Amino acid sequence: MSAPGEDSIDTAALERWMRAQRPGFAGPVALSKFAGGQSNPTYRVETPGGSYVLRRQPFGALLPSAHAVDREYRLIAALHPTGFPVARPCFGLCDDPAVIGSMFYLMEMVEGRTLWDGTLPDMPPADRRAHYEAMVDTLADLHAIDYAAAGLSDFGKPGNYFERQVARWTRQYRAAQTDDIPAAEALIDYLARTVPPQTRTAIVHGDYRIDNMIFAPDAPRILAVLDWELSTLGDPLADFAYFAMNWVTEPEGRSGVMGQTGGGTGIPTLEDVTQRYCARTGRDDVPDLNWYFAYNLFRLMGIVQGIKKRWLDGNASNAAAEATAARVPALAEAAWGFALKAGA
Repeated sequence: MSAPGEDSIDTAALERWMRAQRPGFAGPVALSKFAGGQSNPTYRVETPGGSYVLRRQPFGALLPSAHAVDREYRLIAALHPTGFPVARPCFGLCDDPAVIGSMFYLMEMVEGRTLWDGTLPDMPPADRRAHYEAMVDTLADLHAIDYAAAGLSDFGKPGNYFERQVARWTRQYRAAQTDDIPAAEALIDYLARTVPPQTRTAIVHGDYRIDNMIFAPDAPRILAVLDWELSTLGDPLADFAYFAMNWVTEPEGRSGVMGQTGGGTGIPTLEDVTQRYCARTGRDDVPDLNWYFAYNLFRLMGIVQGIKKRWLDGNASNAAAEATAARVPALAEAAWGFALKAGA
């Protein structure tokens, strides 16, 4: 078994567990770690009978309620029968850390394309638009799922989603805090005082962005939405505003498309995306998004602060954790900038 802090898995122990879950399963098992995975490390699992994906909690001490792979597993197990594009769960959830050193689950390996750059530089304009329309429609379809019929009526707490989330990420930030950042303190005060009312409840993904999707190899179709660690029941505007952040984020080879939309680019404007989402979800419009942008960056600040704390403690799972950790002050300042636009 791997010791805490190491980034390796005992494949023999994993193989024994897989055999116990599925009689007739045969090894050997070979693992390779995917790039990224700073929150929940993710591995490709190759076996003679097929390929799978393993998601596990990090080794070492964890912040309260973070790295909830058990919630991920429950969510995809509920969504898969509805036809929503998620990977099929298989073998089950292992909540015994004695097996490989942390809780984990397995799901099918969905073969397709992962798109990292939101500007889609290698596509013609018509294909860019089609891919963005697929992303908007898939998000709207998620928010239209009858979560009670899917067995998820207790997947989130009652009450205002943003009130709960601001409180949660304040606690997470405090638990991992290493520095005194004035902008972060101002945000914590402002967001808690100005929570917008919630008018709808839906399944919220929590991290809906282009690189958390697997696209079909030859079509603008989403085969699987990935990374459900932050999913819950809540205000669907949280997901839409998070997706809309791409339009106010500089393009740096990731999901940002600011200044690269409309006209001949093929990438729809934020107004186009908003209209399409509203039409598919029966909304007249969405409110001013600056408060939501401030909240999203505050939440990201909390996540990155957690990465920083794990890096300082020697438990970060990604070699880029040090560089990621350095982003905390800039995220706080950017979030406060949107708060000022919202009226702070």
